[in-house]
Amino acid sequence: MRIRPLSRALAMGAIAAVTSVLALPSHAVDSAAAEALARQNNCFKCHGVDKKKDGPSYKEVAAKYKGKADAEARLTTHLTTGEKAKFPDGHEEEHKIIKVKDPAELKNLIGWILSQ
Repeated sequence: MRIRPLSRALAMGAIAAVTSVLALPSHAVDSAAAEALARQNNCFKCHGVDKKKDGPSYKEVAAKYKGKADAEARLTTHLTTGEKAKFPDGHEEEHKIIKVKDPAELKNLIGWILSQ
């Protein structure tokens, strides 16, 4: 069976549309809510959006996890278990546990961090 030029163009358009939808995040990030949650939990004390402080900038975190399938799960664990965080002077402290009423708030914060 021979594919006609118009059919081929339609097929290519459909493939492009599906690919662009699959590339979108699973949910839209509410930046204002994410930043408010970060402020509420004092995250900006150690992290900047684009400037390193005692902890890495969120741009550095996003770059570290870019393309990694387990990025969201890894950050969820880091933010909810109090695992050790290393500081520039070499000492370690338990990372502050982010407390939320709704798990969607944490998912939004992580999506925001990864979108930087």
